[in-house]
This record gives sequence, C-alpha cells and structure tokens, in this order.
Amino acid sequence: MEHFIVSARKYRPATFDRVVGQDNIVQTLKNAISKEQLAQAFLFCGPRGIGKTTCARILAKAVNCENLNKNLDPCDKCKSCLSFTASHSFNIHELDAASNNSVDDIRTLIEQVRFAPQAGKYKVYIIDEVHMLSQSAFNAFLKTLEEPPAHAIFILATTEKFKIIPTILSRCQIYDFHRIQVEDIANHLLYVASQEKVEAEPDALHLIAQKSDGSLRDALSVFDQMVIFGNNRITYKTVIENLNILDFDYYFNLADAILKSDLTSCMLILHDIVNNGFDIRTFINGLGKHLRDLLISKDTETLKLLDAGLNLRNRYAEQTTRCNVSLLTRGLAIINQCDYQYNISSNPRLLTEIMLVQLCALQSEILSGNNPFLPQPVRQAGDRQASGSPGIINQTSQGDTPGWSAGQKKNDVLTESGTGIITEKVPLPQTPQKKESGYSAPAESKGRAGAGNINESISISAFLKTGRKENIVNIAAEEGPGYNTGKPFTEGELISAWSEYSQVLANNGRISLNLIMAKRKPAITGENKISFMVDFKSEESELLAERNALIDYLKKKFNKKTVTLNIDINPESPPAKPTSMQERYKRMVEKNPNLEKLRQELQLDINL
Repeated sequence: MEHFIVSARKYRPATFDRVVGQDNIVQTLKNAISKEQLAQAFLFCGPRGIGKTTCARILAKAVNCENLNKNLDPCDKCKSCLSFTASHSFNIHELDAASNNSVDDIRTLIEQVRFAPQAGKYKVYIIDEVHMLSQSAFNAFLKTLEEPPAHAIFILATTEKFKIIPTILSRCQIYDFHRIQVEDIANHLLYVASQEKVEAEPDALHLIAQKSDGSLRDALSVFDQMVIFGNNRITYKTVIENLNILDFDYYFNLADAILKSDLTSCMLILHDIVNNGFDIRTFINGLGKHLRDLLISKDTETLKLLDAGLNLRNRYAEQTTRCNVSLLTRGLAIINQCDYQYNISSNPRLLTEIMLVQLCALQSEILSGNNPFLPQPVRQAGDRQASGSPGIINQTSQGDTPGWSAGQKKNDVLTESGTGIITEKVPLPQTPQKKESGYSAPAESKGRAGAGNINESISISAFLKTGRKENIVNIAAEEGPGYNTGKPFTEGELISAWSEYSQVLANNGRISLNLIMAKRKPAITGENKISFMVDFKSEESELLAERNALIDYLKKKFNKKTVTLNIDINPESPPAKPTSMQERYKRMVEKNPNLEKLRQELQLDINL
C-alpha cells in the first residue's frame, strides 16, 4: 500500500514562485538575496497556515544553494539543497520553541552558533513559535541575536507578535504575513485538484476557501477530507453537508420573500433552518452577510469585495437589481441590532422572528411609503373629511390669515352648513435644515394668542427618527388661551398612546425599551400627571433617557402644555443580583450578622 501524504505537505512550496498570496514579502526576500543584504535576524509573523515557516525554509535553502536559478530559487540539485531535502543538513537547524523554551535550550543554541559551517556560507536557525520562549530565555538570547557571528542567520516565526518583548523586536527585520485571499486559495486548490485528478466544482472550492479563514493549510486539510468523502469528486452539495454550512439558497429565497413582504415564507424558511440543526446565531450572521454582499454587488467598484464563485456572483448581480439601497442599509442595521441583543435574550428564536417582521415591514414601507406594522396617525376630534377619496382633504392654499398660528394653513372645505375652516395636520420635516411653508421658528409664533383650538396629529415613527425637539413643530411652547384647553385625557387614551410609542420603539430595533414599557400600564395620578413603575434600577435609567422624547410626544398627542412623567422603582420587585464581591459580602452579612463578627474575631482579611 502506497504511503499517503496529506496535500498540505505534498504541495508545500519549495521555491519562492510557488508561495501563495505573499508576493510583496517574497519579492523583498529575493531582492535581499540578490544584493547580498541579508539581515542577521528575521521575524515572520502572522496567522496560522499562511506560509511563515515555508518562506523561512526556502530562504534558508536559498542562501546556501550553490546554483541559484535566474528567479533566485534553490536548484534542488546541489549538495546543500539535497541534504536539506533529506532532512540531514548541518547548516539549517529548526527549533520548536513551544517544547524547547527554557533558558538552557537557548544556551545550547548559543554554543552551537559559535562554530562556522563546514560546507556552505551560512548556518541558519529557524525558531518556530518563538513567542513561547520564557522571559529568561529571551534575555539570554538578546546579545547573540544583536551581534551574531557573520555566518549565522536567525529566522523567528510566530503567530502572536505582541507576546515578544520589544528588545527582541528591535533586533529583527519584521515581515508581517497577511491572510491569503479567497481567490488565491481557490486557484491553488484548483491546481492541486488538477494534479490529483480530482473532479471539483469551482463553487465548492470557493466555499472551502471561505471556510479556511485565510489559511492555506486549513483549506488543503478540508480539501483532502472532501476528496475522501466524495470519492475523488468534490461538489458544492457535499461541502455544504460536511462543513455544516447553511446553503446560499436559503438566503436567496429569504431575500426574495422579504422583497415580497411575505412574512409567512420567512417564518417557514426559519423553521426549516432550525429543524435542520443549524444555530440561530449562524443564521443571523449569514443573513447579515447576504445583505452586505447584495449591497456591494450594486457597484462594480466594490464587486471585487465579494468572495464568491462565478455562479454565485451572477445570482447576487441578479437579485441586487431588485433590492432598494435603503432596504439593504436599514436592514443591516436591524440585523446588527438583533445580533447585539442575542446574548441577553431569553428567547432567541422570538427575537429572530421579530427581526424578520421588521425586515418585511421595512420593505412594505419602502414600496408604499406607509408601514402597516407601525401605528398610523389618528385623526383628531373636530377634523372633517371632505368629499372625494377617503382620508383626503381637498385644499386650497391660502396665505396667512391674522389670528392663525404658525404651522397651520387655512383650508376651505365644503361642510353640511356651507364653507367651513379646519386646520391641516402638519407633517414633520424630514431634516432640520428644510423649512416647509407653514413652518416657523418658535419665536415667530409668540404673541399670537387667541388662535382657537389647535388640533394636531403627529407621526410617531417620524417623531422617533428625528430624535431632536427642535425638529418638531413647537406648538407646545405656545402661550395663550387657545392652548391647553379641553377635557383631560383618559386612562384608556393614555394606555393607547403609550402602546403606540412602545410598538414604534420595537419597530426601530429598540426591543429592550419596548419590553420595559410593555411590562405594566401607566397610571394617571393627577391633572396631566403620569406615573410608571419599573422593577430594576437599570430599567429606570434606560427609561429616564427616553423620558423627554416620550413627554414631548404625549404633549402633542393630547394637546397639553405640560405633562409630568414620574418613574419609580416597584418596592415589591425582587432585589437585583449583586454584581461585585463587596455587594455579595454585604448581602451575606445582612442575612447573618454573625459573619462579620467571625471575620473580626479571626482577623481575616477579605479582599473586597
């Protein structure tokens, strides 16, 4: 039976030209060899499996080669090259610092450095995982590393450069190896497949390259595994099954359902994914990556950032033509918020389903300009609807009439008794800079008393999006007998407005605040005074940060000059769990005061 050699060893580069994805480093090393400007110490650092030790071996082999070719690669024919290939070279020494990290090991190495090579020009010492050396070993190595004999070259390799002391770093020429690009790994896998006569689908090789996270060695290990499983045939389906990867079809189908605002299909796709044993967190991250790939596929300049095969690129290019940029950008924000709240959620699946509801609602809002999942403005009492289309008031633009407050327009409508005058519902401005007709600064509205009853409705979602009080028509600040009139709001009206505000918070991704407001119902404690109970100090702090915006909304909603909102902690709530050692010890002493006496008698020093 022929001895099997894994691809990572069998196809390990033996020349500079075969090194994958490190062209700048390779070129620098070749220039150093050609100009004979070799440093006494090199430090190769970077992630695993990207060619650090491979480049160290090629460099060590090249500096002693007797017949370098025109590309400055070792000839593999001279005595030095043949002895290195057979692993009995006296000029090239490899030391694994992970198992030889003591000061005695370094002292032994220093003793060997003194002797010149019997054949060849240099003695090269390759120290792998050099960050594993002990502090004393590093100190013992300092002097020799700074001023070694002319015939000695040290090549240090590490995956954790930050663990190496600065005095060592300052004595080395540092080369930072980067992760290998997906396209480079996929091309190398295609080369190996052709050499091994393996039938492989390009999309399957791209998927293996993506899962390797920039490590060529990891990619070759997975490649060998897939070859064994598929009997010399690698398909996209076998890679998906063996690596436990969510098929791209799931995300394409889900994106199609979101584009149709088909919430039912979204829920069924999620159910299928969970039933197949995939983690929900993996699904969330995968959906975020899919929307990101659709976004970058919209521009040819960013298309190069897409790590996918030709077939997948074509599918992304087709689907992205049907996607609105606003859907992709705002959808990414919703997915990011879901991922952020995943660890603190007691029901991750419900959180994910809410994310899908928001994405479908977002697409519906973009298509129609009206989000059915958000509460709509309620027409105020006294508003009259004219004939014609439902909900539409036929207006005739008029100039300002004395006695009318800024922010309103006079509208002539046909009523049962003739022509009457009603006020128009003033929409919120989209940006602070844009001034629509009918809007004015608060100072312009001062002194216009006697305007009569002002009936104004407000879009809650727009209210939350602005986030700034000055972006809202400032009628609440107006003085005069025409404001703050009418009967007080009822408990039912308060609960309805409270729920609307809470729901919009959820639709904007602020699930935590939505849950706090939905726990209990607010109570009316006096004229224009509201009280609300929370369970914990953290909930009180979060709601206090939102209180000003909530009060502003309630003032607009109920047409009140002042609204007071008191937030208190429920005295019957269970005490919060102690978070520090000091709080825990105090809690124990409260339950058993004898504990403190025992500590004092025994003179125990407790680290609080």
